[in-house]
Amino acid sequence: MKLAVRTMISLMLAFAPGLAGAQGVDPGDKTVIVTPDDPDMALATAKARSRLDEFLALSEAPPPGTDTFKLKVKVRDGHVTEHFWVIPFSRIGAGFVGILANQPEGVHNVVLGQAIEFTRDDISDWDTEAVDVKLAASPSA
Repeated sequence: MKLAVRTMISLMLAFAPGLAGAQGVDPGDKTVIVTPDDPDMALATAKARSRLDEFLALSEAPPPGTDTFKLKVKVRDGHVTEHFWVIPFSRIGAGFVGILANQPEGVHNVVLGQAIEFTRDDISDWDTEAVDVKLAASPSA
C-alpha cells in the first residue's frame, strides 16, 4: 500500500505544475481569513459535507459533460488555518492525496503544486465543472 501511495504522489508531483496551472482556480477565489468559530464558514462546510459522498461517487465515475473535480481542503500551520483547492485528488486508504492549486498566503508549511495528504475532516468544500449534472455547483456557492 505504501508503494502505491508513493507512486501516486510521485506521479502527481511530476505533473503538478501543469495540472495546477492548466486546471487553474478562479483568480477571484482569494484567501479570506475567518475565525475558527465563524458561523457562515461552519454552515458552508456543513452544507458541502452533507453532499460529499454524492460528489465523491460522481468524481469516481464521471458522466459525460463533467470535468475538473476539486476539493477545498483546510491546512493548518500552528494557529493559522487556510483553505485551498486541491486539483486533482484521489482516494488513498482512509484518506486522500492531491495537488495544492492555490498560492498559500497565511500558512507556510505548504507550497503551490505540492502533493498533500488529507482526511475527510479536512474537506470544507467541493466543486466541479459540469454540464447537465445533478451536482453541477458547489453547495457553498
